[in-house]
Amino acid sequence: MWTSITPVKRYISYQQGQSPEPNTREYFYFIDHQGMLFLDDSKMKNFTSCFKGKKFLQFFFRRLKFNDTNKYQKEFPFLSPCGKEKNFVRCDDLPIVFTHILESENSEEGDYLSYGHTGELLKVKFEPEMICMLPESGRIYHPGPEATGGVGLIKSSLAIHLSQKFIYQDKENTDDMPISFFWKGVEYNLSNEIIQKLKSIKQKVSG
Repeated sequence: MWTSITPVKRYISYQQGQSPEPNTREYFYFIDHQGMLFLDDSKMKNFTSCFKGKKFLQFFFRRLKFNDTNKYQKEFPFLSPCGKEKNFVRCDDLPIVFTHILESENSEEGDYLSYGHTGELLKVKFEPEMICMLPESGRIYHPGPEATGGVGLIKSSLAIHLSQKFIYQDKENTDDMPISFFWKGVEYNLSNEIIQKLKSIKQKVSG
């Protein structure tokens, strides 16, 4: 069974803003399992030291993709390019972390999952039948942007709320994968299709 991505950080030497090539600058970032973005070399990684500007975060996460530069791919498997800047990124689990459900009163419009701590600026349609929980880690995942593998992690506080809506084959045994998900009066059979994508991301990241 697939487990959370925790890439081993090799010890490399870098300096934020370094320019190893003409007209190029390199920066290095870290995304934790709550979806907060930090400079990788920040000694304290908490709410006070994370990036909070929603416009910047929108710009950064919209450009996020797999690192295709042949530089630091093991240490920083993701990249957010910005003109002449190359922003290399590593993460605690997945780089896309859903932080909030944006619920709509219009049932036809549906609900959305917001990511990157950007509120309404970055979101994907919430697909209840596609949600997936891995029993061995307790972490919950949902389809996300294809540029980073097509899967995102659901933030732990939101995952706790959603986990109460899972239905199991054996109600006394919640160590197995849930078979369905109850959302707004509807029971959705879970496909667990994204497990294969999770495996693919891990293989790509671990090399």
